[in-house]
Amino acid sequence: MNQTAPLAVIAGAGVAGLSCAWWLTELCGWRAIVVERAAHLRDGGYMLGLSGPGLLTARRMGLVPALREVEREIGENVYLDRRGRQIMRIRYRELLDELDWITLRRTDLVQVLHRVVRDRCELRMATTVAHWAQDGDGVDVALSDGSRLRAALLLGADGVHSALRAGAWGADAPAPAPLGYRYAAYDVADTLGLERDFVSYAAVGQQVEYHGLGQGRMAALHVWRSAQAGPVPPAGRRALLGELARDAHPEVARILASLPAGAPLVMDDLAMVEMPAWRKGRILLVGDAAHSLSLISGQGAGMAMASAAVLAQALAGLPVEQALARHDEVLRPIVVRLQQRSRTLAPVYVPASAWSFGLRNAAMRLLPRPLLKRYFLSGLKSEAQAAQVLSLDGAGRTA
Repeated sequence: MNQTAPLAVIAGAGVAGLSCAWWLTELCGWRAIVVERAAHLRDGGYMLGLSGPGLLTARRMGLVPALREVEREIGENVYLDRRGRQIMRIRYRELLDELDWITLRRTDLVQVLHRVVRDRCELRMATTVAHWAQDGDGVDVALSDGSRLRAALLLGADGVHSALRAGAWGADAPAPAPLGYRYAAYDVADTLGLERDFVSYAAVGQQVEYHGLGQGRMAALHVWRSAQAGPVPPAGRRALLGELARDAHPEVARILASLPAGAPLVMDDLAMVEMPAWRKGRILLVGDAAHSLSLISGQGAGMAMASAAVLAQALAGLPVEQALARHDEVLRPIVVRLQQRSRTLAPVYVPASAWSFGLRNAAMRLLPRPLLKRYFLSGLKSEAQAAQVLSLDGAGRTA
């Protein structure tokens, strides 16, 4: 590693942070130190579909073969209501045969990124950015392990509840804006025999999904309407899901009861971060810390990867200040469009009233397959458009 090369200190070892480390070292020849508050990389987590900008970026990084190895290909998706009546049955590969995407767990994506970046950067676990002071040429960074570093950039990739955003922006830091929904994710024994299939139990104001993971396991995702927002203490999460399960299909309560006591259970608001500026001097927010799209969009991880590529492409050809401006110029219109899509999709994904729930279900049951296919494809056009824009390098040339 060239010790005279510019240094980026990156807070957060998730999709955004590891992607930034890869692109800055690969394309710009920078050094990167990634610090992560947790003692280990993220475990568990929900399923995601990598397509559009994210898949384009993964392909440019040479990651697709490794991602295919951990892919959780969906066979059939069956939607059932709380009484077990079938709402819809979909085979996505047949319905969306024109699209290319990879379905995998977020944690598997993080692990693949870690494998390709660990030998080209320094990763410090159980470490945080304790203090910083910047001038026009860089940032002096003090870490919680006692290290003091001089960085060309300090990147906040520490998620929707970013500590770096709160510290650097102070009273001007926007709080994540709840969409009026919460979600929970966990792993559990596959008592449904799903293997490659995917079952959704829908009820008014909530939806619970189970994805087969193979090897006797399945991933559970609960999404529900919530007038409350903010952290739910770990001790109260299971009880909250139990209350919701009373209005869902009986399988939901039964599966929840099979979750061992103390098993990891992630719970948070579906929220978006909207900021007029993602940077303050030489401090830049990336990924969910800058522009959380929520899991409803299906593009949060992909846009985090694409954002890292856009940043590195700009830094490879422009002075730092111009490069950061270019990063914003390219990325912001796409993020704004995808955030609006999240707001639009949320009430369709989890209808809040019995009337809207019935209307949504009737449309899903009765819509002819060609029209249903057109609906899904039209909803994904923004991804294709974003991928086309992001196939340009930081100076606006085709990569």
